[in-house]
Amino acid sequence: MSFDYYSFTGRNIGFIDEHEQELLRQARVFVCGVGGMGGAAFMALARAGVGKFVIADIDRFEVSNLNRQVFAFADEVGREKAEVAAEAARRINPTIEIEVLGESWTDELPGIARRCPVIVNGMDDIAAGVHLYRTAREAQATVIDAYMSPLPSVTVVRPDDPRPEQRLGFPTLAKDWRDITEQDRRAAMQAEIEHVMLHSSSRNYVDLAIAGEVAAGRRSRMSFAPMVISTGMLMAYEAVALLLGKPIGTDNRGWFLNPYKPAVERPRPAIIAAVLRPLVRRFLDRMMAAP
Repeated sequence: MSFDYYSFTGRNIGFIDEHEQELLRQARVFVCGVGGMGGAAFMALARAGVGKFVIADIDRFEVSNLNRQVFAFADEVGREKAEVAAEAARRINPTIEIEVLGESWTDELPGIARRCPVIVNGMDDIAAGVHLYRTAREAQATVIDAYMSPLPSVTVVRPDDPRPEQRLGFPTLAKDWRDITEQDRRAAMQAEIEHVMLHSSSRNYVDLAIAGEVAAGRRSRMSFAPMVISTGMLMAYEAVALLLGKPIGTDNRGWFLNPYKPAVERPRPAIIAAVLRPLVRRFLDRMMAAP
């Protein structure tokens, strides 16, 4: 079969025009973490015709990934996620350009961020995430991300926006990212969970006893294919809009998609959040203390 890029992307036209499709073809995106939501976003952007990527992942596929990660298959267990994802994207678009990185990505990040004005953060390493956000600010790159939430969510952090460690109150400020401790990571995770509980109805859609074990570090994070893949799709929409210079309504605080109602849940006003925060903290303390 002969491959033609314009036949491949022809059905995109109408959602975007021919000029915008060419902009996507010439665009370069960095996807850091191509397992769960990052993998879903990468797949959607590759199928949308984005022509150039840098992707990074330090992990290999495990059986536990099969429940949600779009590039995970039983016969790929044990293989490097980034290599498998790159192979799949090249099967979609043989003309795609992909630079594949493993553990070296943290050292190469300054150069990557200068070349990739749009970054999709699909990893869950808090220390590396701090490094990613700080470097993106210096390079004037925008980071698309999501919360640790049972509901699909999305945030867009532009170069002049506060970093998540600032906005959510992580104990990582003024620390070199390599010096961030496990205690720091745990506190940062709990700060993010507090934000999710405060600004969304997430608590209504999960087993709170299990969520408490996750927050306390006694259990691995919950993850579910509809939530993870939906989150990746929201991230892909934001990436396309940024690449095409289209206005978007998402900011650094982001929003949550509640498919159960359905509804979009946006952050509460600051004064209401301040009143509710002590109640949420006590609730989380009880959750984590439960046996």
